[in-house]
Amino acid sequence: MRPDRVGGLTGAALLAACAVLTGMPAHAQSAPVELCTVEDGELSELSGLASDGANWYAVGDGGSSVQAFVLDPASCEVRSQRTGSNNPYDVEDLALAPDGSLWLADTGDNRHNRKNVALHVLPAGGGAAMYRLSYPDSPHDAEALLLDRAGVPHIVTKEPLGWAGIYRPARPLDPNETVPMERVGSVSLRATKTPGGPLDGSMGSVLVTGGSVSQDGTLVALRTYTEAYVYRSPNGDVLEALKGEPVRIPLPDEEQGEAIAWEPGGSLLSGSEGNEPIRRVSGADGSPSAETTGQPAPGGDADQAQPATEEDGTSTGRALLFAGVIAALLVYFIGWRRRKA
Repeated sequence: MRPDRVGGLTGAALLAACAVLTGMPAHAQSAPVELCTVEDGELSELSGLASDGANWYAVGDGGSSVQAFVLDPASCEVRSQRTGSNNPYDVEDLALAPDGSLWLADTGDNRHNRKNVALHVLPAGGGAAMYRLSYPDSPHDAEALLLDRAGVPHIVTKEPLGWAGIYRPARPLDPNETVPMERVGSVSLRATKTPGGPLDGSMGSVLVTGGSVSQDGTLVALRTYTEAYVYRSPNGDVLEALKGEPVRIPLPDEEQGEAIAWEPGGSLLSGSEGNEPIRRVSGADGSPSAETTGQPAPGGDADQAQPATEEDGTSTGRALLFAGVIAALLVYFIGWRRRKA
């Protein structure tokens, strides 16, 4: 068999897998409601968001010092700031702890060359602490921080093939030394055709760009540039929740959506770079009032988007693995034919 024929068959296998990846229809869903627009120039690269109901908390991607902004939910105007003297490398997410502390995930690494990453903690009463962490394998770019109700941080990496790694500290955090992390699991996301994000095609639909845990710890949300995925965690175990099947919620066509946050009433907030509006998805927790009675969930509106049931399909990782197996079998068969000739 000619080499060009081999390449053609191998390419056909890969194309078949890509067709499986991108051919899944999105569920019909009404658009999330726009609330207000973040106009502050220091949040033009909004990358993290959190809410306690009375305030929103936001961080931007960049800056030469640790800072988190306290926003008015009615207007998106900056009410105050929390700051620290450390110079971060690339803050990519934000989590609100039960004690009111803000945890900033300094985990961005586009070039995959950082030896260590960091978490910056800004308590409600002022001050700052920094904790350095190291991966057990190799550097990763990560934009999602999940803080469980016990205060254990989980970092979810941003992987182009959809197999996002889940890492957490292997021992208690220590401000005086770098604490190693352990890989405790992974999340495999399906590619979709939902529009949005800075990338062409469906690649952006599998890149994890943010995360949030609900105030009571029973709900976990991960987002990509185009979707939110909601996982249930009745016992507050983030890792156990991420092993389950999520509910998929298509998000609005955002320029570069990286921020996601639970509100106390069970709604999700979605935010993007580019000084775009903050949008709310009511009933993201699957509350009966939003899904079955047509009434709004606490803090939401009745006409907002409802959670979409996860569609049938093949995960990105599995489809690529399937294509690889087909290609390997073809190469083996061709080699066998040549040896027999």
